[in-house]
Amino acid sequence: MTINPDLQGRSYPAKEAYDVGREKIREFARAVKATHPAHFELDAAEALGHSDLVAPPTFAIIVAQRADAQLIEDPDSGIDFSRVVHADQRFIHHRPIVAGDRLVAELHVDGVRAMGGGAMITTRSEIFALTAGAAAPGEVADAAREAVATATSSILVRGEGQ
Repeated sequence: MTINPDLQGRSYPAKEAYDVGREKIREFARAVKATHPAHFELDAAEALGHSDLVAPPTFAIIVAQRADAQLIEDPDSGIDFSRVVHADQRFIHHRPIVAGDRLVAELHVDGVRAMGGGAMITTRSEIFALTAGAAAPGEVADAAREAVATATSSILVRGEGQ
């Protein structure tokens, strides 16, 4: 199956919220070798003006990849994940991610470019924090959201025989 060129311009709505917890931040920080005390100790995070533990900047990838899964799982996309090579990842942070955040992401397909027998696909995940009272657990509200980060990703989907 070839990549559907009509993916460009398509958007996927925010789905289930991701609850950021202290242990999730600590585990991620250990995994990426982030050693700042604000990732592990509440006192250190509060001394920097944060309400709770602050996540390493790349923590946003967890939520972005959940949004990317909608595209990968879309049968209309033509993407065979076994043929995917991650090409690029960038983040723009609007504010730090902290423990207690409830995050959602909207996915936008910004580019689809044929390359040989494959295609380069560029996506943008707009990550938002749901503010208090915006939605019940597992639900996503359209209002009461605060911009947290923008994650831009490029993947190369290799063509047959590549």
